[in-house]
Amino acid sequence: MSKVISISNHKGGVGKTTSAINIGAGLNKLGKNILLIDLDPQANLSQSLGLIEPERNIYGALRGQYKLQPIEILKGLDVIPSTLDLSGAEVELSGEPGREYILRELIEPIRASYDFIIIDSPPSLGLLTINSFTASDEILIPLQAQYLALQGLAKLIEVVDKIKGRLNKGLKIGGVFITQYDSRKVLNRDVVSTIEAHFKENVFKTKIRDNIALAEAPSQGLDIFRYNSKTYGAEDYLSLSKEILKRNKHILLSKH
Repeated sequence: MSKVISISNHKGGVGKTTSAINIGAGLNKLGKNILLIDLDPQANLSQSLGLIEPERNIYGALRGQYKLQPIEILKGLDVIPSTLDLSGAEVELSGEPGREYILRELIEPIRASYDFIIIDSPPSLGLLTINSFTASDEILIPLQAQYLALQGLAKLIEVVDKIKGRLNKGLKIGGVFITQYDSRKVLNRDVVSTIEAHFKENVFKTKIRDNIALAEAPSQGLDIFRYNSKTYGAEDYLSLSKEILKRNKHILLSKH
């Protein structure tokens, strides 16, 4: 039984793409088959893994030109890359019947090949994000340990509730995790307390600490584990991946 997860936060700079890549790589390191889908027109996930303007991408698939064609990065870690052309998809697909279900229908034929399918959603709440949420079982939300972290989150939760009511009954918020954390900063600790009070057991115990290696890895086209497995970044994302697996025991026990 595979699980489709959207990594989403429409506030920029929270480590959304970094998290999608390294949760995927972490789960792969733990022996799971992973598909990463780059649904962000900025194509940062694709570029961070060395995939620049690939011939077959999510844009062509959404437009019905071909089926999803995963590109293997490592054994058990595949990517559906994005392209800057995807920025036009919101307008181009707006007249399509059942436009909210296009991604879900594309995923269906290959879903059984993976333990986890992780979607890097765009930093907006438009049609692409609606497609991401309609295709997903749950949403993971990265939050910075900063004062404005909870601002705008109400809007995201409102959109999730609407999609759950109208398009995807099984959708849920699977959890919130803290990024760019520095335990020496009083503000960081205070904000985390506020987030934990708000989301309670939905907050993952693992916090992703501030780590320069996480910013360096994409310039080499690598995830944090292949770039430098001895960093805080690698330690934290592996810990978070283990927590995600623990919350999905049925997948923990499955073997492909």
